[in-house]
Amino acid sequence: MEIRKIVTVVEETHKDGEKVVANPTRKASVAAVIKNPFAGEYVEDLTELSEIGEQLGQMLAEKAVKALGIAKEEANSYGKGAIVGEKGELEHAAAILHPRMGKPFREAVGGGKAIIPSAKKLGGVGTGLDVPVHYKDAAFVRTHYDAMEVRIPDAPRADEIVVAVIVTASGRPHPRIGGLQVSEIKGEDGLR
Repeated sequence: MEIRKIVTVVEETHKDGEKVVANPTRKASVAAVIKNPFAGEYVEDLTELSEIGEQLGQMLAEKAVKALGIAKEEANSYGKGAIVGEKGELEHAAAILHPRMGKPFREAVGGGKAIIPSAKKLGGVGTGLDVPVHYKDAAFVRTHYDAMEVRIPDAPRADEIVVAVIVTASGRPHPRIGGLQVSEIKGEDGLR
């Protein structure tokens, strides 16, 4: 894996709308800009990208937890995403994000029974991607339905892929749409 850069962003919300947030909400995105080993060619076996996903799942998630200044068990929500440069394929993002990234990502955030939501797209330099997040142990916890934009001004170049993970230390600033609460989850099936 050839990494050009890693970009970390921590967002802390102190006021949302017209109300101050009693406990500021925090979320972190950590994105790696990597060389796409299959840019400009069609390759049937994408195992190399799946192996890269496995490495990045752990590395990026650990960096996100560290950026938030929390213990890994305190991570609340997660999500992942990738932007493939124009000489690549959407399937390259899928190969990184899906077969092997989940297990090391979950270990780095102290568990996670829920599916890790994801987004992927093709785009040029400066393309943004809204990466969805939800509560790591129960996907139906509405207080944690959110997203964080990932955008790197000089990436992805045509032969690169931006791979990002999002980790939060809380839900949204003023959740009040009802539904399953964190205190009510069973955490058995990743849904409720």
